[in-house]
Amino acid sequence: MMLMRFFGFTALLVLLSSPLSYAGEYEDALASFKAAEPTAPFFKNAYGYVIFPTIGKGGFGIGGSHGAGRVYAKGMYVGDTTMTQLTVGFQMGAQAFSQMIFLEDERAFKSFTSGNFEFSAQATAVAITAGVSAEANTGGGAAASASGGRNDASVSNSGYRKGLAIFTIARGGLMYEASLGGQKFTYKPL
Repeated sequence: MMLMRFFGFTALLVLLSSPLSYAGEYEDALASFKAAEPTAPFFKNAYGYVIFPTIGKGGFGIGGSHGAGRVYAKGMYVGDTTMTQLTVGFQMGAQAFSQMIFLEDERAFKSFTSGNFEFSAQATAVAITAGVSAEANTGGGAAASASGGRNDASVSNSGYRKGLAIFTIARGGLMYEASLGGQKFTYKPL
């Protein structure tokens, strides 16, 4: 029964992040991050960035998330990427969120685009929300998030860590988790 739920949830996640999604989804997500006070400065000084307009995440005991995105270098669209995450631990719910990864310099860009890039379980992302601010964690620890909207966001922590700055904006749903797992990325140049 639990295995059937997991595969059903996985199918939903794939549909949420498929290329058949709205064509303007990338532009909408970029506009949201550019309008958010914490991320706006990064567009001026980052060597590149990665945008995932929608990542679907869900779980009940075993969980996962998946999303398709685009990679930019010096403002130019240079390739496509996917993100996959499997987690094990207490988790329940589903949510969709946008994710932005800023690549500080050429070294960080080359590291991300080298093939199979992976965040460790300790990598963290700053959750940008209009009404609630919390730190979203790609791995261990407890996290919960909610959002009142994608604009007029505020956050108390920002900056690069190992050449990366990661931000998320909740799009909907609610998820509670205390789980372990890292995000794994693939890259395909244009």
